[in-house]
Amino acid sequence: MLTRQDFEGKERPTWCPGCGNHAILNGIKMALVEQNIAPHQAFIVTGVGCGSKLPHYMKITGFHTLHGRTLTVATGARLANHGLPIIAVHGDGDGYGEGLSHFLNTVRRNLNIVDVVQDNRIYGLTKGQYSPTSEQGKRTPTSPHGAIEQPVQPLALAITAGATFVARGYSGELKHLAWLIGEALQHPGYALVDVLQPCVTFNRNYAYDFYNERVYKLEEEEGYDPSDRPAAWQKAFEWGDRIPIGIVYRSEPLPTYEEQIPALQAGPLVDQPLEKLRAEQFQALQAEMA
Repeated sequence: MLTRQDFEGKERPTWCPGCGNHAILNGIKMALVEQNIAPHQAFIVTGVGCGSKLPHYMKITGFHTLHGRTLTVATGARLANHGLPIIAVHGDGDGYGEGLSHFLNTVRRNLNIVDVVQDNRIYGLTKGQYSPTSEQGKRTPTSPHGAIEQPVQPLALAITAGATFVARGYSGELKHLAWLIGEALQHPGYALVDVLQPCVTFNRNYAYDFYNERVYKLEEEEGYDPSDRPAAWQKAFEWGDRIPIGIVYRSEPLPTYEEQIPALQAGPLVDQPLEKLRAEQFQALQAEMA
């Protein structure tokens, strides 16, 4: 029987005590166990940031790529082997800053990727600069007079770009977070799980005390229908005394990008034979990759 111990890595996390990334790491392990997905049956792609070291701390196949390029590599992995669950894990800077155009294009292509964004509203790895989701007026070492820009609204952007699964989790609600990631893994097509992830070192204004008294679960909100797109749009902007977590929007699945590519109809590329290649073509490929 699959357990979380099956995902235990040899390295110990070097994140700050209290960092929300600990819960995200455990939430992903719990979700994979609940979905009966073994370590060799999934692939995690990460970018650059504190949380992007996540696959270093668990037993799983992972790829640590360039800043802002997480979803491009995840796209390549998905097209090479669309029989393999692909999970992208990266921060709000990586996903909504350097990688914003990739975020929007991955959503509209509807690739079957679970996109877990560690949204701490700050650049933690580089010592506390404001990020795309930081509030306007945020004072940091690089914005001593306060951030000028309005923050990015990732949930609303995803819904606008055509996502059929948009959720928000919270590191302080581990079981709920694991459930959300599990639901995303079951969903056919692109699935965003934006996680409110407290940075207790560089963004203490948005630590656990702030979120604990504000977050509420949409599943417990009487009458809320996540398939109602206009209602989901309104929830995507709700922020202040009350902050919703849960499945914000889930509609009927749409055809995935992979399903519409003729070359993939015969199965994952990694499983397709190379019999159609002439001997000299195969040798040329071997030489190129040597």
